Amino acid sequence: MHCTLKSVLRGLAALLLVCASALAATPNAASAVSSRPLDPALAPNVPVLDQDKALALSQSVVNQPVGDFVLLNREGKPVRLADYRGKPLLVSFIYTGCFEVCPTTTRNLQKAVTNTVAVLGADRFNVVSIGFNQPFDSPTALKAFATQNGIVFPNWEFLSPAQAILAELTAGFGFSYAATPAGFDHVVQVTLVDADGKIYRQIYGEALSTDMLVEPLKQLITGAPVAQSGAVADLVDRVRILCSVYDPNTGKYRLNYVLFFEIGGFLTFAGYILWYIRRGLRQSKNT
Repeated sequence: MHCTLKSVLRGLAALLLVCASALAATPNAASAVSSRPLDPALAPNVPVLDQDKALALSQSVVNQPVGDFVLLNREGKPVRLADYRGKPLLVSFIYTGCFEVCPTTTRNLQKAVTNTVAVLGADRFNVVSIGFNQPFDSPTALKAFATQNGIVFPNWEFLSPAQAILAELTAGFGFSYAATPAGFDHVVQVTLVDADGKIYRQIYGEALSTDMLVEPLKQLITGAPVAQSGAVADLVDRVRILCSVYDPNTGKYRLNYVLFFEIGGFLTFAGYILWYIRRGLRQSKNT
């Protein structure tokens, strides 16, 4: 019986991987890669980002490991980025002096995270927002920014890096920015890091939607190795996650019961095959 259950679990895990690949979200378009506080046509001498170069740098770090940097949280306590390994991690870069794009992006990310938590659960992934305008984006400033934007999720932290590591940190995430008289021209991106600490995908633009986050997170969660303890419960939860589909009319996820029947049919078929093999083995021993 133990061998049978183990085989079924392996088969279901393989099915989850196949379904996750089929439902993979396509990368976002690069039409809104950067945020520009000043119109280049009206201020021709103001530094601006080259969007093509910024996008190329952003994409160049995909599949690369994130460095083990130490930053300060909102309480001023040191936090290692390596401590977030074991679960997918969403990383955004902000500056607290921004009055338009960063608060808008953060609020849109908050809405998307709210719906993502409803689908996946808050214990399945973490979120980090990093203040890149140093020394002004201090732990105190980031705490005030989080409060002003109503960020209360237990799995969302705001981190302040030291000036000395800022260049290496931003380069490691493929994040580009340029100072202007009106603020920063910077890439608008959320970086998705997998449980092993490697950059899995870059998600661009201010108007983040739930499916932009949930679909790649579903791929990472359902494709991860199944833990030995509580394997059945973990697989059942993964099936629930995998069977959630995005409803563009409501902007939320709902269960797709068709997938439940498909997986149930697979399990029934797998069970029959195992029973048939075991019966054949018993008959051969008796002859």
